[in-house]
Amino acid sequence: MEVKNLGLVEYKKAHAYQLELVEKRKKNEIPDTLILLEHPAVITLGRSTHKENLLNRPADVPVIEIERGGDITAHFPGQLTGYLIFDLRNRGKDVHRFMRDIEQSILDFLSSYGIKGERKPGFTGVYVNGEKICSIGIGVKGWITFHGFGLNIGTDLSVFDAMVPCGIKNMKMTSLEKLLNKETNKAEVEKRITEAIQKTFVSISSER
Repeated sequence: MEVKNLGLVEYKKAHAYQLELVEKRKKNEIPDTLILLEHPAVITLGRSTHKENLLNRPADVPVIEIERGGDITAHFPGQLTGYLIFDLRNRGKDVHRFMRDIEQSILDFLSSYGIKGERKPGFTGVYVNGEKICSIGIGVKGWITFHGFGLNIGTDLSVFDAMVPCGIKNMKMTSLEKLLNKETNKAEVEKRITEAIQKTFVSISSER
């Protein structure tokens, strides 16, 4: 698995880059690839979005319709976004298993900080004490995945005030730094999430 740490990248530029990598992965020109980055504040509407879940449209935050699964969510500085360009032809073409594997990676990441995360029956993502810390939504083209997860790290979650996050009413959001009650080191966070994803997906591959 190749890892690309890109820093702060405008959303549409990152989306175009994902599509480039999808085509390369489809031709086996690159290995499975994890992109880690942050975006300037942006609201994205997935394929399942109900427009009424956008409560108000902030003047300074773009709203973009995209092809990932799921409802409405946001990306912003202080949220670690991970895009997984993975070949499901090597993983049984099992999209649902892939989503659960991403959740497991996030659970393992949180555990490394002493935080017990949880799944919520009937919903995708990872929660802590009933509050959502990580949203997950992917797209698939020719059995190559793209999009991925948004993991809340910083404490400023105000962009979520403009929406019903993920279309789940009364859903509260939380973050790693809010739970730890202290600031985190960005490089260490990226290192730990990379290790968690490698652990999950390498072990999954070896089972098959």
